[in-house]
Amino acid sequence: MNENLFASFIAPTILGLPAAVLIILFPPLLIPTSKYLINNRLITTQQWLIKLTSKQMMAMHNTKGRTWSLMLVSLIIFIATTNLLGLLPHSFTPTTQLSMNLAMAIPLWAGAVIMGFRSKIKNALAHFLPQGTPTPLIPMLVIIETISLLIQPMALAVRLTANITAGHLLMHLIGSATLATSTINLPSTLIIFTILILLTILEIAVALIQAYVFTLLVSLYLHDNT
Repeated sequence: MNENLFASFIAPTILGLPAAVLIILFPPLLIPTSKYLINNRLITTQQWLIKLTSKQMMAMHNTKGRTWSLMLVSLIIFIATTNLLGLLPHSFTPTTQLSMNLAMAIPLWAGAVIMGFRSKIKNALAHFLPQGTPTPLIPMLVIIETISLLIQPMALAVRLTANITAGHLLMHLIGSATLATSTINLPSTLIIFTILILLTILEIAVALIQAYVFTLLVSLYLHDNT
C-alpha cells in the first residue's frame, strides 16, 4: 500500500477549510433522546449506563465536587463516542491530536486547582510539602511537587493520545499485512485477519477504557481540591 502510515492522523479539510470542528460536533448528535414518558430499551440502557458511571465517579465527592457531575458525564460520553467513531474506516479521530487533548485537560485541571486554592488554601499548599520532611530537603521537595502538579494535564493528554494513536497504527499495519498476503498465502491471510478482528475488539475496549480513565483522573484531581 502506498498510503502514508500517518495519513489518518492528518486533520481533514473540506474545500480547503478545516473540518475538525464539524467532526468534533458530530458525536453528540448520535446520543438518542426521548420526549416520551416511557423510553425504549436503547434510551433506558443509555440512561442506566450514565447513572452507573456518574454514581461511581461521584461517590467520593462532597457537595461542591458533585456540581461537576454533568460536566464529567458529558466528558466521558464525548471522548467515548469520538474514540469509537475513529475506529470506522477512513475516519478521523480528534483524540489522536495532542492539541485537542490538551485543550480538554488544561481547563479542567486548572479549574480543579483554582477551586482548591480558593476553598482550601492550606490543604492545597500542604500538598507541596509532605509532613515530616527534613529541613534540608524542603526546597527540593517543593520544586518536585510543583513540577508534578504542573505536569498533570500533560500526562492526561499524552496518555490518551498515545493509547489511541498506537492502536490505530497497529490496526493499520495488520490491515496492510492482511492485504499484502491475500494474494500470496491464504492460510496466513486468515490468521492475520483473525488477529485483526481480535485487535479491533480490543481497540473498542481501549476506546471506552481510555475515556473512563481520562474522566476518572480529572475526577480525582477534583477530589483532591474540594
